[in-house]
Amino acid sequence: MKGPEAFRTISEAAEQLNVPQHVLRFWETKFAFIRPMKRAGGRRFYRPHDLSILAGVRRLLHEEGYTIKGVQRLHREQGVARLIAAGQGEAPPPEGGLADLLAVDLDAAAQDRLSVTLADLEGAKARLDALLNL
Repeated sequence: MKGPEAFRTISEAAEQLNVPQHVLRFWETKFAFIRPMKRAGGRRFYRPHDLSILAGVRRLLHEEGYTIKGVQRLHREQGVARLIAAGQGEAPPPEGGLADLLAVDLDAAAQDRLSVTLADLEGAKARLDALLNL
């Protein structure tokens, strides 16, 4: 038996996730963040981190009723850590998005601080996007 940190072949990964191998290959075409190592001859090896992500994708698609576009959006908005959390059983946010979760009564000063912070974050994201697109 392999240790928890050992790489898994596609057949082992498929068995662990309880999905057919062709589904894993299909997910690779739909989700750019799924990148198993490939050896000579195209043989795939999944790292433990890959399996954590795949478990989240599987749960979101098969148990939570997300669409492929919904999982792509969740990844884009909340990152890979959110997918891993879903694989560990953490419930995803409602489809309404983060705005619905943050609908709390704040005083004017707190709203101002949040607005400034959001503007700073959006500026940082724009600068990072510009650097990545060079």
